[in-house]
Amino acid sequence: MSPFKKYLSIVAFLSLLLSCQSEMDEQDYNTQGTVTSVSPLTSYLQRVAMVKTVQDNVIDKSSYCTIKLPYTVTVNNEQIAVNTTADYQKVVDNINANSNDNDIVKIDFPVTMVYYNYYEKIIPAEADFNSLIDYWNHYPDLLSKINGLNINYPITINIYNSTNQVASSVSIISDQSFFNFIKNLNDSQYISLNYPISIVDYNNQTRSITNNLDFENAIKYAIDNCPENNIVTLDFVQTITNGSWVIPYFFDDSEKTSSYSGYSFVFKSDKSVVATNGAISEIGQWESIVQNGVRELKIDFSTELLGKLNNNWKLFEFNNSKIRLRDVSNSTNYLYFEKK
Repeated sequence: MSPFKKYLSIVAFLSLLLSCQSEMDEQDYNTQGTVTSVSPLTSYLQRVAMVKTVQDNVIDKSSYCTIKLPYTVTVNNEQIAVNTTADYQKVVDNINANSNDNDIVKIDFPVTMVYYNYYEKIIPAEADFNSLIDYWNHYPDLLSKINGLNINYPITINIYNSTNQVASSVSIISDQSFFNFIKNLNDSQYISLNYPISIVDYNNQTRSITNNLDFENAIKYAIDNCPENNIVTLDFVQTITNGSWVIPYFFDDSEKTSSYSGYSFVFKSDKSVVATNGAISEIGQWESIVQNGVRELKIDFSTELLGKLNNNWKLFEFNNSKIRLRDVSNSTNYLYFEKK
């Protein structure tokens, strides 16, 4: 089949998917239509669907895994059966009961650890447990589960495979099935969520999500407001001026990441930003302010290619090694930086 006919087939199917939702013009595909395995919303949704691991941090000290219930711990010579999530509070209460004891939480091994991606591993002894926690401590900047947003299942997802031109749909019944569905997406698959979708937000309020941008905004609200997503407090200006950055993802009406392959960016404290690609170097300007409670990053370059990055970008999230920005003024565009 010719590339042109293949393109027409994809467009025809996408139009069919979109007709099931509200009508939209072409520039709104990114906010209300289909997504792929590399779309920002896809990775955000997978992180919403990850295993909740933060609630037992008082016991295992890790946000990337959790101990599978039930099990037993000893705190200050008192044995506590942890049979349900409500029992975590018994551990906290014991720790807070007396300021003169050691508050060491001893786990009764063996236990089964559940990783953020639903992988399970039996840990037979304390030494194995300590090795596991040391392993996760080597990856402090992994983008972990997004807490404070729960999806009410089931939900329906429409799928189009551009390789064999097969259309299908699937019913997702749990976080685990949603996580695995996204994990198994390939480059030739286009998906469209069947809206409306019901969620429970950080304030324990049930609300209806009607399109992709609405979903992304709800995720952004959870990131900003749920304390479980903000265990480590970082300063944005200090972070961006530390080291060199590359662009792993740039979307401006279409993906244009490859245009910036080989470029590195250094944001300096004097508000200059130096972009370097081999022997080519250009100096631009940057500034960051908070407008209406939202952190913004303004970038200003003068050349045609780097000038395409110029915008008042809104900060979506960041850590020591990743900065994720977006602009929703017309269509939704994205600019990601990653530590080189």
